[in-house]
Amino acid sequence: MSDGVYTRQGKGSYLNIAAATVVATVPKDFALGQCRLVRVQVLVAGSAGGAAYDSASLTGNSAANQVGAWPNTVGSYLIDMPCLAGICIVPGAGQTVAVSYD
Repeated sequence: MSDGVYTRQGKGSYLNIAAATVVATVPKDFALGQCRLVRVQVLVAGSAGGAAYDSASLTGNSAANQVGAWPNTVGSYLIDMPCLAGICIVPGAGQTVAVSYD
């Protein structure tokens, strides 16, 4: 972005996610919104879409803390959502994804 407000733009990555995975957590002493899911790359389409949650846990994820979803189609999907607790990625059945985050 040219305005300088947000300059990191997904410099962290987690590759080949095929099962529910916590890719980032926000330490309790950090200010709110210190982590951001930027992009999801679907590498293997699978038979169902996947989702991302604002959570530092693999359990207890629901529509209440969902920050993004993607179809079972190979491609790149911009999410660009700040997360207050962490980022939990849950690929769909048979999917393999990669994510970029801050």
